[in-house]
Amino acid sequence: MATTNDIKNGTVLRLDGQLWTVIEFQHVKPGKGGAFVRTKIKNVMTGKTIDKTFNAGLKIETANVDRRDFQYLYQDGADYVFMDTSTYDQITISPEIVGDAKDYMLENQNVLVASNDGQPLYIELPASVVLEITYTEPGLQGDRSTGGTKPATLETGAQIQVPLFLEQGTKVKVDTRDGSYLGRVND
Repeated sequence: MATTNDIKNGTVLRLDGQLWTVIEFQHVKPGKGGAFVRTKIKNVMTGKTIDKTFNAGLKIETANVDRRDFQYLYQDGADYVFMDTSTYDQITISPEIVGDAKDYMLENQNVLVASNDGQPLYIELPASVVLEITYTEPGLQGDRSTGGTKPATLETGAQIQVPLFLEQGTKVKVDTRDGSYLGRVND
């Protein structure tokens, strides 16, 4: 058990039998009345985000979340197979838990798998990854980096918007949080 004073970003709380991770928090001490903690929390399983306010000093139950390095090996049917990089044990994770991370994962890529009591909760990717463009419309003479954007398909099958001058076969850096183009990568 912990108190609301222990809340930090990334803390996982157990509320009403469900796990919630703290995205934002703010300790508030109004001039009149008692202090409280205003939080924005996200359900670990469903991804639903809500705002919740706790009275200061209130006892809350935190969940023990184990984040470990795993290597993505391959896709087995609909499921994804990962290997623990320290013990070499393999685990299979369902597509619901992998979620949108599948759009930015390549085989043999290292990821963090967060689990609670041996049950995988979610996948954490690096902030950005380098992927190759497998298809995009050809650029035209006069297309500049300050111009518009066009859709491009990455080697993982995900589609992102890239500047008009980029061509098929170009490696690009992609933000894994929102799928935005961060820049071209030269080998």
